[in-house]
Amino acid sequence: MSEPDRKVEVIEKVTAYQGYFRIDRYRLRHTLFAGGLSGVMSRELFERGHAVSLLPYDPERDAVVMIEQFRIGAHAIGWQPWLLEIVAGIIEDGESHAEVARRETKEEAGLDVSDLVPVHHYLVSPGGTSETCALYCGRVNSEHAAGIHGLGDEHEDIRVVVLPTDEALARLERGQVVNAAAIIGLQWLALKRGELRRRWLACGC
Repeated sequence: MSEPDRKVEVIEKVTAYQGYFRIDRYRLRHTLFAGGLSGVMSRELFERGHAVSLLPYDPERDAVVMIEQFRIGAHAIGWQPWLLEIVAGIIEDGESHAEVARRETKEEAGLDVSDLVPVHHYLVSPGGTSETCALYCGRVNSEHAAGIHGLGDEHEDIRVVVLPTDEALARLERGQVVNAAAIIGLQWLALKRGELRRRWLACGC
């Protein structure tokens, strides 16, 4: 079966819940690999918008700036709920990816981003949500990175953690980084670190 022959037939779409987030309920059927159409199925889809994540990297000090904050999802499954993550935020109407990356880095880590490199654009959990994440690595100066940040009206309580890159990668190897965007970002940096340092240190951007 070629891709043009595949199709999805949406029979009904209704909003089942509307609050801080939204849940839509679909009734649909789709083309089967063996031919024909599936039976009608019901699927709920969690809608929260689309995100941008940024791994702040300081090539001069070979350090990454990570953040630590409380996450209800980790708490709900019995994991340690203060997670080591990277900067991230939801795209507001009219914002570009670069604007979100720079805004969130300032809000969550108190840092300015002088250059951006795209890493990946991926579906967060396509079996249950339409959310995508555009992931970047951004050049920062980590010399004075420290403190508690975040927006009070959003109940953000975010602690900045500056780590030598080798230590950040060691924590990843030990399973101490469990956030998907941070895992992907650090794995990318492990592959691109030398190339990225040469580029940024040469251009002084």
